[in-house]
Amino acid sequence: MLSYKQLQCFITLAQSSTFAEAAEKVHLSQPALSTSIKKLETFLGGALFSRTTRKVQLSHEGREFVPMAKRLMHDWETAIADMQDLFAMQRGRLTIAAMPSFASSILPGVLKSFHQKWKDINLTIRDVVMEDVIDSVREGRAEIGFTFENEQLDGLDFYPLMNNKFVAVVASNHPLSSCADVTWQQLCEYPFVVLNRGSSVRNWIETFAQHNGIDLHIVAEANQLATLGECVKQDLGVSVVPGICQQQFSHNELVCLPIAGENLVRRIGMVKASRKSLSVPAETLWQLLVEK
Repeated sequence: MLSYKQLQCFITLAQSSTFAEAAEKVHLSQPALSTSIKKLETFLGGALFSRTTRKVQLSHEGREFVPMAKRLMHDWETAIADMQDLFAMQRGRLTIAAMPSFASSILPGVLKSFHQKWKDINLTIRDVVMEDVIDSVREGRAEIGFTFENEQLDGLDFYPLMNNKFVAVVASNHPLSSCADVTWQQLCEYPFVVLNRGSSVRNWIETFAQHNGIDLHIVAEANQLATLGECVKQDLGVSVVPGICQQQFSHNELVCLPIAGENLVRRIGMVKASRKSLSVPAETLWQLLVEK
């Protein structure tokens, strides 16, 4: 096998007039230098030097090999430096996935803290719905995902970051809009707007309502939270959404109210693949949040 040391010995000897001179430069004994050169010549298949009792000269093939050897050493040194930069967080790339409500509220502050310490790590954020966050991490399109704790986390490790209470959403002119808080019973007196069947949020709300004897009068379903918000804004009905979405709805001139009494609470956290090791940047971000 070709080694870095053999290349170093060859180039040094090519630039020297004797074995003694080259051996001193590479801090080897003359027999050790001679052995290294012979191994290199055996590996390549021919003589690189013509030797006399007084001096050593490059063979024709040896002269041809000099620029190749220098290029190999440069590539070798560049590769080592690049890897050292990666491990030292001096360069690199990190892709994360986050549900939009987390990506637009909490994540920017997290990434600011990360970026202040490691400015040369390029960050890619996939802001996708919760189900796609999970798929992105499971399929390797992202290393870390930020999402609600979910029943479909096979093959993933979940680390909780916070508990998130659901809140009521009503139009600014709704009779409940001036209340300090509301109960589920009060909300049930009005038509309900919910997300489409199959969404985790819809399933959680319906399961909670069923367990607590709450009868929801659903009049509209939406695929996106933005559409749901517009339906509420037009006073088509009231809704209940995760509290982390509150900022998004408040910006749309909607009123978000705490729900008093028994309420729906879900954990938000980060996920990673169970059987894959994280890159250095991803592991650093993970530990930053674990220790926070």
